[in-house]
Amino acid sequence: MRIYEYIYEAKERAFPFSLRDVWLGLGQEEPVEHFTPISSLIGGGLIGLSAVLLMLLSGRIAGISGITSGLLSLKWSADTPWRLAFVVGLIAAPLALMAAGQKPEITFVASLPVMVLAGFVVGFGTVLGGGCTSGHGVCGIARLSPRSIIATLIFMAFGIATVFVVRHVLSGG
Repeated sequence: MRIYEYIYEAKERAFPFSLRDVWLGLGQEEPVEHFTPISSLIGGGLIGLSAVLLMLLSGRIAGISGITSGLLSLKWSADTPWRLAFVVGLIAAPLALMAAGQKPEITFVASLPVMVLAGFVVGFGTVLGGGCTSGHGVCGIARLSPRSIIATLIFMAFGIATVFVVRHVLSGG
């Protein structure tokens, strides 16, 4: 067996899917329905722009968990108005989009108790990790923070592992 054949077979054993499978979705015959590269690119650009503007104008990091935890303390401070405006904007933007006639189809794949539990687990994780994906993933990586890079790698690894376990182990797929 030649070395390239050995490498190819090892790759096939480790990654038994092709780029076509990734594009279509593993085991699916039709392309992924909700592939929206243009709106995703625009949304990502707006997230980046808002993070840069917040950093430039106030010297603050756009980490949602830090912003909301500052509001949950229920103590009025000089930071309260911009924190409140940020959270109101997060809530008002999709409501404005729906008022303009853009009503996204939302499907919940878990029960309400499971989603509430998941929310608490994510909240605990943000406290444990010293921030959330927006603070570490968007702002921290942009600042080349080693702590944020490691935190984001951990977020991603556990996210991928969770999806794999839920879709392939627990569901029997």
